[in-house]
Amino acid sequence: MQDTIVNIYLCIMILENTQTQMRKGILEYCILAIISRGEIYASDIIAELKTAKLLVVEGTLYPLLTRLKNNGLLSYNWVESTSGPPRKYYQLTAEGLVLLKQLDKTWQELSFAVEVALKDRNHNS
Repeated sequence: MQDTIVNIYLCIMILENTQTQMRKGILEYCILAIISRGEIYASDIIAELKTAKLLVVEGTLYPLLTRLKNNGLLSYNWVESTSGPPRKYYQLTAEGLVLLKQLDKTWQELSFAVEVALKDRNHNS
């Protein structure tokens, strides 16, 4: 009985770790894709990710945006707001667009690989 409980606990830990790694791996790509549509405010990025059920909090998003900016992939403009302080609107740089196109290709390859791996999988086992 003890072994069964330990095995269940290990399976849950492995599942949670895998899910976290998958989300981390795709988050940057999704953020770049959202920003590629045009200038956007950080809270609007969070709202889009929430709609996609990829929940992100400000404490995760802002450091990621700063890192992307420091790596030359994003830039921003300050825009005056009628309801508070100025807002920072992000946009992709030319380098960010190049990276996004490369990530698009990588996503297509990974998506195909997953589809092939899942094809004809027996869901009863």
